[in-house]
Parts: sequence; C-alpha cells; structure tokens
Amino acid sequence: VDGMMPYANKKVRQAIAMACNNAVCLELGYANQGEVARNQHVGPMHPAWADVPALPYDPAKALEMITEEGMADFEFEITSIDDDWRRNTTDAVAAQLRDAGFNVKRTIIPGSTFWNDWTKYPFSSTNWNHRPLDTQILGLAYRSGEAWNEAAFSNAEFDALLAEANSIADADARREVMAKLQAIMTDEGVTLQPYWRTVYRHSKPGFV
Repeated sequence: VDGMMPYANKKVRQAIAMACNNAVCLELGYANQGEVARNQHVGPMHPAWADVPALPYDPAKALEMITEEGMADFEFEITSIDDDWRRNTTDAVAAQLRDAGFNVKRTIIPGSTFWNDWTKYPFSSTNWNHRPLDTQILGLAYRSGEAWNEAAFSNAEFDALLAEANSIADADARREVMAKLQAIMTDEGVTLQPYWRTVYRHSKPGFV
C-alpha cells in the first residue's frame, strides 16, 4: 500500500522516535504515573532486562532525516482509540512530531470500531498489558508472522536471538541475548513505546 511505504524506511522510523521525548508522553498521557521507557518493550521490571540506551531525543536531526528521505511533505496520519490516556498519549506524540516539523494528521476512532482493524493502521497506538518475562511481548508482537505483530516487523536475526533467549532459563545469562534484542528494537525503530504505566489497586480491609 503506497501510504504505508514510509514506515518501511528505517531512517523514517528512527526519526519518529528521535522527535519524541518519552518523558513528555508520560507526563501528558498518564500524569507521570509510571516510568519512562526506551522504545524497546523490555523494561527494568523484567528479570533479564539489559541497560541498553535509547536513541537520543533530537527533533532537529529527526526533521533532517525525514527531509533527506524525501518525506518532509508526507502526511503522517496517526490513529488512536478515543479512550483517555491512549488518546492523550497519542496527542502528545502528534504534537511533538508537529513541533519537530513533521506534517501530521490525527485520527481518533471509537473503541467499537478501532479494535476491528487494530493491526491494520499504518501508524497507530495500542496498549500492551504487562507480561512477567522479558521475551514474552517480543514474541507476541514482534516475531515474524505472529498474528498480533501489528508493526509487521520481520527480522531473521531478531527471531533467532529470541529463540535463543527463550532457551535460557537463567536471567543473568539471558540478559546478554536480551541486550542484542533490545539493541535491534532500538536500531530498527520498530515501536514508539514511551512508558510503563503504574497500575493501582485500591482496597479496604473488611470489604469483600
């Protein structure tokens, strides 16, 4: 599809990540109730998380990159569900891209419609609930050919490393492989995963 081709360009994907300050996404999207993430979909709460740096926040360089790739005039349509923090976070992404000089169109869709086509939008936001192991969301959302791989990411080296990581029970040993996986997530600009939400449970003793 012609409209999706810009996202096949790794430099365009990197530029999108570099134009967004993830701390701003957390502040405006979820009132700072969480932790800033690095677009790797593996975090410090996971046992084998590796301390791999994110791409630098550099909106001027981001604009330079999309201009070099002939995408300065391309309209980036960003779709989200009409649902509080997901809508607000996506608004924050759109605003930052506009501030960097990107041409952005925002589309907001009600939940009853959004989930019918959630894997089909060229550029959209979804939420992933927590999985306890570092390899789990990578397997569900980024391994080649998976039903929930909304980014249509397909990378043979990534798939092989993920299989290797899944074969290592010891977290410290697995961390060496996770570092390579997280570096691929960063370098390929696969996802803009700006933060981890803190989820609260309120309870009072005596109530059932």
